[in-house]
Amino acid sequence: MPYLPSIVLAVAGLLLLGFLVTRTFRALRRFSAVRNAAVTSTGDRAGLVRARAAGVRVALRQRRRGQANQ
Repeated sequence: MPYLPSIVLAVAGLLLLGFLVTRTFRALRRFSAVRNAAVTSTGDRAGLVRARAAGVRVALRQRRRGQANQ
């Protein structure tokens, strides 16, 4: 039975490979969730900046119109 150690090593290697693949997929899932949260947060903040810039443009236009009428 000289083939028995080879079979045991192959099974142990497959078990280790399965364990490592499972951990890698879990880490990728977590990374994906964090990335999605960061993209959402960045998009929200960019939207707020755009809204503030639009508000400033409107205020400046109103102010210019007010000065032109005086």
